[in-house]
Amino acid sequence: MSNEGRPEFEALEVLEEVLTHLTEELGAWRRRALRAESVRSEFGAEHDVVAVRERILELEAENTELSGRLEATRARVSDLLGRLRFLEEQVTMEEQ
Repeated sequence: MSNEGRPEFEALEVLEEVLTHLTEELGAWRRRALRAESVRSEFGAEHDVVAVRERILELEAENTELSGRLEATRARVSDLLGRLRFLEEQVTMEEQ
């Protein structure tokens, strides 16, 4: 009796092909993962996604604070310019 005609042997051959493909695919994914880990380790901690996100949040908070300070400074400068104009007007009126 030949093994080729039996359905269980045909199924085993198909299963072997599928497992071979799966093994090759897993090997490819493993190589990609190892390569990615290698690249990540070359960049170090500065490319840690969580650390980068935290730094972005810190910078955004600092930016908000500095924007507020800048706006307050603009208001003070505008007030000083108004006072200077007033004083210039007073000096001009006194000279006349």
